[in-house]
Amino acid sequence: MANYAENRKAHFNYEILEKYEAGIELLGTEVKSVRGGRMSLDGSFAIVRGGEAYLMNANIPPYQPNNAPENYDSLRNRKLLLTKKEMSELVKSEKINLTIVPLKVYNKGRKIKVEVALVKGKKKYDKRESIKKRETDRTIRREIKDR
Repeated sequence: MANYAENRKAHFNYEILEKYEAGIELLGTEVKSVRGGRMSLDGSFAIVRGGEAYLMNANIPPYQPNNAPENYDSLRNRKLLLTKKEMSELVKSEKINLTIVPLKVYNKGRKIKVEVALVKGKKKYDKRESIKKRETDRTIRREIKDR
């Protein structure tokens, strides 16, 4: 299982409540581009509209820019493939102002999957606390290593 893209800031900016695995509807050239590791999840999120989930602002540049169609949009909305039960849970969660954020894109067999998470935004003091914890863990590891 290879990771193609990861949203590293999601763990820092959000408190992750629940994770889901979803398929993603891609074009053939997009699949090649993703497998080449050219996908970016920075600033992307998911929404639920009309009983379907869509991935917004995920950047997948064309595999071969010279051969790409003229009207190709690298930031287009891509449909997420979830079960009905998962969709109903996400619809309920959007009503209580939670956000759906993609965490990583990976393969499972021959299929490309997206791990999306139901998240709640962290406050500024929570972010400071996590930075402080990370720094203290780092110094403890250094001290142990030096001894």
